[in-house]
Parts: sequence; C-alpha cells; structure tokens
Amino acid sequence: MHKHLTKSRDKILTGVLGGIAEYFGWDKAWTRIIGGALICFTGWGLVLYIVAAFAIPEKGTHDDVLNGEYTKR
Repeated sequence: MHKHLTKSRDKILTGVLGGIAEYFGWDKAWTRIIGGALICFTGWGLVLYIVAAFAIPEKGTHDDVLNGEYTKR
C-alpha cells in the first residue's frame, strides 16, 4: 500500500506536524515539540511550516488505493 503525506485530523494548528509524525511513524508530541522549537528559533522553520500548511492536503482530498481499487475517502 502506498502512503500519502496528509495533514492530521488530530490538529493543534493546521495538522502539519501531526501529519508528518503519522507519515513517518513518529510520536506526535515529540514531533510537535521539535517542530515548534524549529519554528520559534529559526527563520526558515516558520517559512517551511507555512509552505507545508498550504502544500500538504487534508485527509480524504486525494484518491487512495484500497484493496486494489481507487476510491475517494
């Protein structure tokens, strides 16, 4: 099965960091702590977060392959 990076439905702000944690199988709390630190203490962290908030789709906004069939969630 092919994985897709999507925003998490378990959101704090936009679901970006939760979605990244789900995609890679990381702990959401640690991903959010590290992501928040990068956003607060680096200039590029905020820029990357804003770009990701617009670029990463919400869950269910793309076709997924389930059981060999294309379906819309």
